[in-house]
Amino acid sequence: MSNVYEERATMIAAGELQSFGPFGREHCKNHPNAVNLQLRQLQPASELWSSDGAAGLVGSLQEVTLQEKKRECWLLRKGSSVDSDEMEYDEELYAAGNMVIWSKGSKSQASHVYKAFTVDSPVQQALWCNFGIPQKKKDEQEIMEQTVCIVQSSCVNVHSVTGKDFISPLPFQVSNLWPTKFGLLLERKNPAPDAPLSPPREPLPTVFSMLHPLDEIAPVVCRPTGLFEAARVQYVSDSTMKIVFSNCEPSIVMTYDTVQCIHSVWALRKVTPDEQSTVLKCPEQVATPQGLMPPSFLTTHLRNVSRMDSPGSPFHCHALHNQNRMTSSPGLHSRTHSPSISSMAALSRSHSPGMAAPSFSVAARFNMSYHSSSPRGHSFLPSPNSTANESVLVPEMEPIVPDLCIEQLWSETASSHKEMSCQASKVFITSDLCENKYLCFLVESHQQLRCVKFIESNNPSQLIFASVATIPAKDAAPLQDIDAMLVLEANGSLVLYTGVTRVSKVFVPGLLSPTFSLSNHVTHLSTPMESVSTPAKATGRHIGRLEEVAMPSPVSELRGSTKHHETSWLGDYTFQQSVPYIHGLRDPVSSRVTLELSNGTMLRITIPEIATSELVRKCLQAVRFILPKETAMKVLIKWYNIYNAPGGPSAHLEWNLFVTCFMTLMGYNTERLGWTRNLHFEVPLSPVIAPKKARPSDTGSDEDWDYMRCSDYHRQVVFRHVCGAVSLESTDTSGCEESLSSTPALHLDPSAPLFPHIPALFYVLHLLYEELKLDELQRSGGRSLVGLLQQLARDLQLEEYIDLYWRDYPSFITTFKESCIIDQAQMEQMLRPSFLRAEPPCVFSWLSSCLRGEEVAPFPYLPGICERTKLLVLSYALYIIGDDNATSVDVSKYLAKLSAGQKKTVIESALRRPSSMKPDAPNESLAEKLVVWLTSAGFTLKDLESVPFGVALPIRDAIYQCREQPCSDWSEDVCLLIGRQDLTKQAHKVTVAKGKAVGTVGLGLMLEAPATTEAEEEEDGMTDLNQDVIGLIWSQDLRVHEARRLLQSSRPVRVSVVHLPEVSDHEYIEEKENKLLQLCQRTMALPVGRGLFTLFSYHPVPTEPLPVPKLNLTGRAPPQNTMVDLNSGNIDVPPNMTSWSSFHNGVAAGLKIAPASQVDSAWIAYNKPKSPELANEYAGFLMALGLNGHLTKLATLNIHDYLTKGHEMTSIGLLLGVSAAKLSTMDMSITRLLSIHIPALLPPTSTELDVPHNVQVAAVVGIGLVYQGTGHRHNAEVLLAEIGRPPGPEMEYCTDRESYSLAAGLSLGMVCLGHGSNLIGMSDLNVPEQLYQYMVGGHRRTHAGINREKHKSPSYQIKEGDTINVDVTCPGATLALAMIYLKTNNRSIADWLKAPDTMFLLDFIKPEFLLLRTLARCIIMWDEILPNSEWVSSNVPQIIQENIGNPVVSEDLNMETLAQAHDYIIAGACMAVGFRFAGSANSDAFDCLYKFARSFMQCLTSATATVTGHYNLQTCLSMVLLALSMVMAGSGNLKVLQLCRFLHKRTSGEMNYGFHMAHHMALGLLFLGGGRYTLSTSNSAIAALLCALYPHFPAHSTDNRYHLQALRHLGVLAAEPRLLVPVDVDTLKPCYALLDVTYKETPWYEETTVELMAPTMLPELQLLKKIKVKGPRYWELSIDMSKGTQHLESILSRDGVLYVKLRAGQLPYKDDPRGWKSLLAPNVNNRNSEVRTFKPEAISTFTSDAALVSFAEYFCKASESVKHKQDTLALFSAILYECVTQENPEMLPTYIAIDQAVRTLAQTEMCETFALWQMRLVLELCESRVLQPRLREGAQGRGLLLSSEFLPVMKNSADGTLDRWLTDNSHVLRSYMSGQSLTEDMLSNMLACFLVYHSIPCLSKMSATHLEGSTSFPELLLKFSQLGIPVRALLRLGPLLLGTAGFWTGQLAC
Repeated sequence: MSNVYEERATMIAAGELQSFGPFGREHCKNHPNAVNLQLRQLQPASELWSSDGAAGLVGSLQEVTLQEKKRECWLLRKGSSVDSDEMEYDEELYAAGNMVIWSKGSKSQASHVYKAFTVDSPVQQALWCNFGIPQKKKDEQEIMEQTVCIVQSSCVNVHSVTGKDFISPLPFQVSNLWPTKFGLLLERKNPAPDAPLSPPREPLPTVFSMLHPLDEIAPVVCRPTGLFEAARVQYVSDSTMKIVFSNCEPSIVMTYDTVQCIHSVWALRKVTPDEQSTVLKCPEQVATPQGLMPPSFLTTHLRNVSRMDSPGSPFHCHALHNQNRMTSSPGLHSRTHSPSISSMAALSRSHSPGMAAPSFSVAARFNMSYHSSSPRGHSFLPSPNSTANESVLVPEMEPIVPDLCIEQLWSETASSHKEMSCQASKVFITSDLCENKYLCFLVESHQQLRCVKFIESNNPSQLIFASVATIPAKDAAPLQDIDAMLVLEANGSLVLYTGVTRVSKVFVPGLLSPTFSLSNHVTHLSTPMESVSTPAKATGRHIGRLEEVAMPSPVSELRGSTKHHETSWLGDYTFQQSVPYIHGLRDPVSSRVTLELSNGTMLRITIPEIATSELVRKCLQAVRFILPKETAMKVLIKWYNIYNAPGGPSAHLEWNLFVTCFMTLMGYNTERLGWTRNLHFEVPLSPVIAPKKARPSDTGSDEDWDYMRCSDYHRQVVFRHVCGAVSLESTDTSGCEESLSSTPALHLDPSAPLFPHIPALFYVLHLLYEELKLDELQRSGGRSLVGLLQQLARDLQLEEYIDLYWRDYPSFITTFKESCIIDQAQMEQMLRPSFLRAEPPCVFSWLSSCLRGEEVAPFPYLPGICERTKLLVLSYALYIIGDDNATSVDVSKYLAKLSAGQKKTVIESALRRPSSMKPDAPNESLAEKLVVWLTSAGFTLKDLESVPFGVALPIRDAIYQCREQPCSDWSEDVCLLIGRQDLTKQAHKVTVAKGKAVGTVGLGLMLEAPATTEAEEEEDGMTDLNQDVIGLIWSQDLRVHEARRLLQSSRPVRVSVVHLPEVSDHEYIEEKENKLLQLCQRTMALPVGRGLFTLFSYHPVPTEPLPVPKLNLTGRAPPQNTMVDLNSGNIDVPPNMTSWSSFHNGVAAGLKIAPASQVDSAWIAYNKPKSPELANEYAGFLMALGLNGHLTKLATLNIHDYLTKGHEMTSIGLLLGVSAAKLSTMDMSITRLLSIHIPALLPPTSTELDVPHNVQVAAVVGIGLVYQGTGHRHNAEVLLAEIGRPPGPEMEYCTDRESYSLAAGLSLGMVCLGHGSNLIGMSDLNVPEQLYQYMVGGHRRTHAGINREKHKSPSYQIKEGDTINVDVTCPGATLALAMIYLKTNNRSIADWLKAPDTMFLLDFIKPEFLLLRTLARCIIMWDEILPNSEWVSSNVPQIIQENIGNPVVSEDLNMETLAQAHDYIIAGACMAVGFRFAGSANSDAFDCLYKFARSFMQCLTSATATVTGHYNLQTCLSMVLLALSMVMAGSGNLKVLQLCRFLHKRTSGEMNYGFHMAHHMALGLLFLGGGRYTLSTSNSAIAALLCALYPHFPAHSTDNRYHLQALRHLGVLAAEPRLLVPVDVDTLKPCYALLDVTYKETPWYEETTVELMAPTMLPELQLLKKIKVKGPRYWELSIDMSKGTQHLESILSRDGVLYVKLRAGQLPYKDDPRGWKSLLAPNVNNRNSEVRTFKPEAISTFTSDAALVSFAEYFCKASESVKHKQDTLALFSAILYECVTQENPEMLPTYIAIDQAVRTLAQTEMCETFALWQMRLVLELCESRVLQPRLREGAQGRGLLLSSEFLPVMKNSADGTLDRWLTDNSHVLRSYMSGQSLTEDMLSNMLACFLVYHSIPCLSKMSATHLEGSTSFPELLLKFSQLGIPVRALLRLGPLLLGTAGFWTGQLAC
């Protein structure tokens, strides 16, 4: 009998045959050819002569000869796509000639080219490689970049998938490249063997690594395991060692020693620091001359620049002649740190050709290991003629540090000479079905495949190598997906192995099975054939540079004489068969492999999988888990052969086959068991028929006969045996039931291989069954499994298990009657595992006990197989039991892990994996913990849908709780799980689409602008504002259009001059032009304001230049609308009047670009205009790019390029832009750039550069920006001196000195910003005193600085003497003091800045400077600024206050001085209020400033204007207006807009360019960034605003005397986005939403909460405590600032988009401002009517979910088909209403399932009790003792998910049904309790339902407590509570147990 289970010669059929040809080959034919590229190669001949003599020339000529025959090679691999939902596909990399083609294709999709590359010279090799890009932060994971590397003779081209291209030159000729985990390994070609080796040399390194295409190529070091010496680190320099294989995971390399003929395996890893130092440091051996050598031989060698060549140079570098021309484009990262290519090319030209004997130094330079590293290395003395040009004197260069190290793990042992093997031609890693891993290498000389088993130890880099097994093989290929490999045996047959275990032969339809085809020829020819061909083949392969895996040309090449000889020899023979046979295997991908046939064609076949149905696969996993490895292997192989026999079963029969196979292996006689016998009828017994249909040819041949023989044999042996026919005579299966019952009892065969393991197998399959119960989709599988389980349970006599199965499937189980008898002796042979207990584990009962609050024992589970069980058990433990540590520390309390037959370290560690939750904040609720944990375990909503509804309810409850009050910082996955799309979208970083298409569609409130034509629309540069948002912020009026009209500068202005009769025509034209000139002053000032208005509102398209609106300075004169032009020559126009205004226009255009845009260096250069007159505009554009942070991307090369042009504006724009982009970074390269333009920062002896004055000013401010807030001492010292820089003896610094001094002051203030008196290390500079002196005047101090000499001699023209010129230095010094002491509240410094209070002193100071002093004093005393007019006036000195309104004034007071001083001081104080409340929209500040603005306006128009002077009043008014717009920045306040518009219209008289600039800046600030931005009050922002709003505006458009105009734009640095825009997540449109904004407590007010309607500007974030989106319209959402403001900042920076989601039945505020239209608004007095009134049509207003809408459509509307089911419709409507209004539509299926369960029960149609179990779990959850108190404390006191009325009704109905059944059929229950066997009828079904529903334990448990003997009700109650049976069951069982009378008396007694 035992022979049934033995292995037989089996055969399986391969599938999906198709002929194969690499796709690239086809594609190449159509690819544009490479002729033009080959022409390019011929060019360098001219250079050759000059390079290095003949060697170079020969090399180049070799290269020029075009190869007659293209070498082609290709690789295939499994496609790894990022989006995993794609089907699996193959990728192919094909190389031939100069082309490389990367294509993809799969079963379902034809191959297509993914990328095609053409290179300059023939491709030597093409491969895939992943390079790691290290991250800046330490803890971040390296990003792996996938690339294709194309090897040419002189360089490697690397193309990454992301589109980067690199070219890495090769410093030597490379024989092979190997991809590894870290990057590329390069093998150097050996030098020609005939090189004169007069003194033996130390070898050079042979293996190098390149970790990234931009890194240097570094030698690899190795740690061999030495026998005699300790393992020593040295360079890999053994030229006999060849790499034959490399692998990424595990990271290993295999090498072959050509002398010792031994293969070794090495671990590849990064070098440790001490290994680096060992290799690099110089040894202390002074005795040998090598001790003198500098340690960097290798590097000098690699980088030597002298160009002489030695005859036997160790590197053959003539192939590198054309490298000097390989310039890389500037777009690539410039390779700053790599040796120049030309020096690489000139590698070893270190000594003159005159010396014949090569000196020792060359060789020694490469000799890194001094203890001679190989037996062949000797040390030697220097040759006598080593003269001074020897490289001993070469200056040291830093050595090349090795990156990688290989450490020896294993090497072959060759015992005898015979066993010495050739180099392995193929190496791969494979694993077997039991997860053992093998490294296999094919040794062709012996026709052997050697397999080394290896184990991964705890240390991942250490692999432990075990035994070697050999398999006879001609070729082999791994099949990764099915854990097997395909071996081609010497006789040509294909055999499948798993690991080293033979599985079966593989039958390929249509190919000869070699054994039968060659008849007798084979025998006598086999020997010569093998002996000749194999070694020859091997040598042929060695000559080829490429290893077999990478270079398979399907046609054998003539690459050596041996090869040629062999073919001709074969040709003489006559047996060149017509029928091809398999000749080799190649390109294995997952389970597919290509067969190379002897006639050169190729076939691709697929080896079938081990199982297709999920159920069988899971069973096999469980079996493999529990059985010992050897047994498991046998079983799996047996199954594989049966399942994949030629013409095997189809998928639905797979389970039947599995059951038959397994029961047979356990010793069952499946033909004698009724139910298994029926399975046979479905399995086809003749496997011959099926594949016949698929045969490609129908002509009969020997093959067919052969095939029949094979399969027939197969059928007889396998099938009959497996089916277990004891005798072969009659397999008469038609025997009917009666004959069976009369047969003798059925026995098991104890010799069956699985017989001893039956109990263990039974138990794991039972656990698998429990796992399947938890997945709705797998339940049908559970039913199939139950048949097998019940049989095993019967035979093992496990009553309770049978009871459990019967309760699950009552009608199904009662059909089984038979059991097999296992006698006692056989029982003892079985291994009874300790974990098999009599009480069956039932997952539903376990969860139910949890809900009832009982103690629970750990639930058993199979790691890796029962994952769903693990997840749900732990979820209940966490959420229901409330154990916080359930998912982390205490897993073992709730889960008992089965120990398997084979210990698996991997799984252990996976279980102990630290949970991926971060250490939680202690206040997290259980619901939050559960949701976060489920997400970290990879649980999704889709998984939740397949969890049975009762089990899923607590998880849904937790999800619902979290949905109500989510955390704002949860990850995207968590938000997806709790169903908050708004949060998911928020977590998934998206910005509002800025398409013109997403215009004003559907926004009812968008007031359309007056229609303009499209052409006009485009050009004013303000079209890109987001209209949707603007329409929400300012929905009532057109203020934005008004602002836009005031700021547009691209259309002609209207010049209306009345033509008086006495004016001649010529004069009239002049008059018009003068008027136009006045208007142009305004037009030229507009761009400054426009830049602020459109700030950051545009994302440029990388392929188009930025549209810049043109600055239009022409006019139109009504009524004829004639052109008026300034260039007519009638009036004098100042020269280059427009240069600055076009600069501003460029800045305004550039500032539109949002910081988040994609801008790169090429695009910036691409915008450079062609015409020189636009250069100023481009200069402004560059500055703007700096302000929005994009200029950092401009390549240094381009910056240098722009600066050398010497265009003044470009320099200003660039220097300011670069500095602003590098704000306070102290960046050295930028500092160097700026220093060149500042004479004071250059060394005193340097040449004087002629730098234009304005550029110097810009550079000085740049220093302030780059060093902002750093307190850098040297720069502070220089800047302090520069404030008082004298005009210079030759008047070199005399023009515009004021602006330079001011710039130095501002810059000094920025460097020491806010440092106050604690300026570290600057006390000796006396900064404040020096500044005070600059401010009030006095004697000049001698300078201590390096520029002392320059300042010594006085000027020859300006008589300043040795006093300080206060008019020049005062503004800079005042602002410097203000910035240094900003917000420090330092009273002593502030008192220096007080306005003088005597007339005498007032006469000494310019009134303008009083404005600066007041402003400076107030912002130092920051906390004292109050937003009221009393405080503003309190800054005016008493003398002025007393006399200003006084009609009688004493003689000695100068009224004009007093009035001017008064106005300027008031203006200064107003500015201070503006700074203090910038961006706050504080109403007190607004009122106060507005009052002063009005009073100044009245003064301007009244007669008193003459006293103060029109100019002064206008200046003050401008400053107050700017202060107003700072406070209201971004708010678009109407009153301020009216003021700006009033001043916009005034163009006559004193209104000059500067005032217009001020007014329009105010207008720009008012609508900053289209209302999305506002101003910050951080120190840095205030410094920027001080630069931008300096209160002296230019008098005309070219005026930079007091302040450089470009600095006006620095105000942008103070802007920050604070607009919060709610966006509806469903429509993706901005909408209104109510916010609660809570302020933190401050000294001025306590914690307050205000209600705002968003979109709204938020206050400064540091003032806030939290922000909350309020209900009832939208889902609540709060952002808590106590954890930090990063989350909110990131929202605001992404356009402030806050996603919100409407609640069901609510309408947005725009459609329903008062909330009266909502569906929930109607009266809710009595519920019933409400249910009736809910019309299914109304559903669409509640929800946008398509599924719910169609549910309403089909299930809630009365249609023809469902007329009679009115109540059902009503119920469905009610359920739908409930779900939708309660916002839990996911409960709809649960409601319906409960309803259906109750209905089925009522109709007594239940044949499985599954739904009732779920119902019971739902009821237990609602009555749960654990959850009741928790729910009462809950936030809204809300009940569970199910509505309050629905459940009791359902429970009542179910109870009623079962009670009625019980009263009619109590005898059935009695007979069950008395232990009688069950009958097969409806009664047993209902009984099972009753027992499950009332949770009555199984019989054996009840009988153990002697319930029958009880006499009274209390006694029963006690016993029942011990069993954990609920009271409701007792009330029903009591009468049966006590007898009715006794029961009631007992109850009365209670």
